[in-house]
Amino acid sequence: MRLEVSVPATSANLGPGFDAAAIAHDLRNEVVCETHVGAAVVVEGEGAGELPVDGSNLLVRTIAYVAREIGGSLPPLRLECRNRIPLERGLGSSAAAVVAGVLLADRLLGAGLPRERLFQLAVDVEGHPDNVAACLHGGLVLTYLSGDGWRTVPLAPHPALRPALLVPEHERLATDDARRMLPREVPLSDAVFNVGRAALSVVALTERPELLGVALEDRLHQPHRLPLVPATRAMFQKLRDAGIPVCVSGAGPSLLAFERDGATVPDLGPGWRILRIPVGDGARIRES
Repeated sequence: MRLEVSVPATSANLGPGFDAAAIAHDLRNEVVCETHVGAAVVVEGEGAGELPVDGSNLLVRTIAYVAREIGGSLPPLRLECRNRIPLERGLGSSAAAVVAGVLLADRLLGAGLPRERLFQLAVDVEGHPDNVAACLHGGLVLTYLSGDGWRTVPLAPHPALRPALLVPEHERLATDDARRMLPREVPLSDAVFNVGRAALSVVALTERPELLGVALEDRLHQPHRLPLVPATRAMFQKLRDAGIPVCVSGAGPSLLAFERDGATVPDLGPGWRILRIPVGDGARIRES
């Protein structure tokens, strides 16, 4: 059997939507899985020479986890990972690996699980629902915890959205390190501020993008994380001063800006990549 999986990069939080909102980008990792040709992990592109190529690889661990959870045995697998999503930049590289692993395990075991179950399994491994939901479903999503587990609400992003990802070359930030900077308690005024901005961001992202500059403001996580990445903090402020809507992508340090006519990201100078890519579709798997 030969399977091909394609999974998108994602930006979580989207300013005030901490751990609840995310969007997919048309920047994709691809995994080719072959059975009965010997066990191996090959990594090309982002993370080559850095990501593990043994049983500790996140993709391998996810496949094994799903097999244990739903039952069944797997043949030796050759996994060829063609990565385009930068690591530790807040672009959902871990979620992409987890979603790819869940889809592969489901197909290899012939389980045919519904998307809701695939989502739950992916959250079990990844730990955070927002990136996983956007990676699995594509587009713009909201996630929430119900009495029956995590749920996803897909939203229709406004067709005029023009995302621009600003990726620093020399700053990286692990999600666990970024989370350690967050306070255990926040002032009521900051919580109220974020509730209002989060509600407004849904309107801005789906109906009125002219409101994005205000709607992406946040007091819960960005002020605490940006000091860890001074170059990103300086760029964030530069864009805000220029009137360009911007937020930290996930835990950072990448930034997600939204351009419009008359307000585009200026020349970033050395040490930065800018990726002007549209909103992406969700994960795909096919037998080839």
